Amino acid sequence: MNKQQRISKAIKDVVSEMMDRVMDRVLITDPFIEESHHSSKPLYAALVPDEIFKGSHFERRFVTPFGGVWEKLAQVVALEAHGNCQMGHTINGTIGKESLRRIQEILNKLEHSKGKEKIKPDWDKELKYIKAGSGQLMPATVVCDIFIQNEEDGTRYSFELKAPLPNSDQTKVSKEKLFKLLAMEPKAVDYAYYALPYNPYGRKEDYKWTFPMRWFNMHEDESVLIGNEFWELIGGEGTYSNFIKEINALGKDYKERIYREFLGIEPPKNFEEEVLK
Repeated sequence: MNKQQRISKAIKDVVSEMMDRVMDRVLITDPFIEESHHSSKPLYAALVPDEIFKGSHFERRFVTPFGGVWEKLAQVVALEAHGNCQMGHTINGTIGKESLRRIQEILNKLEHSKGKEKIKPDWDKELKYIKAGSGQLMPATVVCDIFIQNEEDGTRYSFELKAPLPNSDQTKVSKEKLFKLLAMEPKAVDYAYYALPYNPYGRKEDYKWTFPMRWFNMHEDESVLIGNEFWELIGGEGTYSNFIKEINALGKDYKERIYREFLGIEPPKNFEEEVLK
């Protein structure tokens, strides 16, 4: 198999393993039992069809194991392409005291400026200002969501990997971590990115979820990667299309199983139409 074939298989294996675990739980080890539901929630059962609560039962058992799915997928892709990738990797280093002060100054201004005086994020300008701060070196620790070190050339990448619609607090913490990584002396990473693995709006220039846009220029900052930019960087050309292809193929099979085996109904005629693009 070539690299992209290995990446496709790795993606398929990760998602299949998680979905099989979910299916085993909802069908065998922890199924929805109508009698128990009727006994524990008689009012609910009298007013609402069982199928609604059956869906909630599935959702609760699906969300938890899939909480770290993006990181796991990124890791298996990066291992194939770069040879070394760690989740939750800790980096210890030192940062100039004035640089640390400038990091907080920038974050505070972005958070509290309003109206006509509202400050817009500008990654290049901000990072240049922070690096010029220097000062007495202070110890600092950053935990990276994803850390990659290429085995051939030694290039080090750090990623703050968030769900496609992140909240403001998450994004603020991520930006602070990126600033600290890139301000460390000696240099701790070669590149640091804020990455969203999927863009629900389609093109990068159309991304409009407001919360992260308070902290980053999501359309222009070079520190921001969305969708295909992220997958192509960590896996090489063709990775994003392979990712989409494998997810949609698995989705067809598992949706059909869920309809028939869990819900006990025939799939609707259009059940295959909702796909990742």
